[in-house]
Amino acid sequence: MRLGVLDVGSNTVHLLVVDAHPGARPLPAHSHKAELRLAQLLDDRGAIGPEGVERLIATVRDALEAAEDKGVEDLLPFATSAVREATNADEVLARVKEETGVELRVLTGEEEARLTFLAARRWFGWSAGKLLILDIGGGSLEIAYGIDEEPDAAVSLPLGAGRLTSAWLPGDPADPADVKALRRHVRAQIARTVGEFSRFGSPDHVVATSKTFKQLARLAGAARSTEGLYVQRELKRRSLEDWVPRLASMTEAERAELPGVSEGRAGQLLAGALVAEGAMDLFGVETLEVCPWALREGVILRRLDHMPGSDERLTAGGGVVTEGV
Repeated sequence: MRLGVLDVGSNTVHLLVVDAHPGARPLPAHSHKAELRLAQLLDDRGAIGPEGVERLIATVRDALEAAEDKGVEDLLPFATSAVREATNADEVLARVKEETGVELRVLTGEEEARLTFLAARRWFGWSAGKLLILDIGGGSLEIAYGIDEEPDAAVSLPLGAGRLTSAWLPGDPADPADVKALRRHVRAQIARTVGEFSRFGSPDHVVATSKTFKQLARLAGAARSTEGLYVQRELKRRSLEDWVPRLASMTEAERAELPGVSEGRAGQLLAGALVAEGAMDLFGVETLEVCPWALREGVILRRLDHMPGSDERLTAGGGVVTEGV
């Protein structure tokens, strides 16, 4: 069947359409993205303001139209940290459902980590052994570790690149004192979780997902996205440590000129690099491999795993069927 995943994230609202059936890998058919930056639309009370709510509703409507145009049979809509942590999350979710018919399921941070881990495990297979997964989003950092399809440990930290940029790096270029303070904050947060993972032993393979890691790997010499999904892409800590001070000295416009860096993410790249560097250092990772699958694919795979017994459906948004993740 043709499935759609509607991911309301901290940076973007992303509709991914795939052709899938149980036992086969999902084949991408269409991608529809909108830069919404929900994490930056929070007011002083931590609520998504009226403008942000209206923009979210309009963006969800556009995604529904795209899903219908592409023949999506089942739509799996979910939201992550920006909606999860908004003080008016319940009101926002109610408005979205009332205006569009879409009932967004808000994933917990641990669910994000577990679903991302599932996607990476399926991508690399059992031969990869014990996996350590790192994922830097707009609002949070997810870390998961395990040898099976369900991780032994999974945590979510409020260390997303967008969140940290807004709160800690107001200057352009960033003030060196702000960069130092953020570096200290990031490492203190990550250090609190290291012990929870170290008791399981060293991983056999360290994997990173997310746009931030893809861009950092590209800066360090990894292959372009146009060269395909199956080209191995790595990021070495030594290369990242060389890039962090260079990124800190650049303006947002200068970062946007770098290979593989999108204009919409250039402002967040320094914060993301500090999180990546801190995680690799504190977990003792010299080299990691970038995985092309992440949370959205994990949601699809979990849906396919439960497809034979799935009968809880509701119709929304002009005929597109939406289901919980």
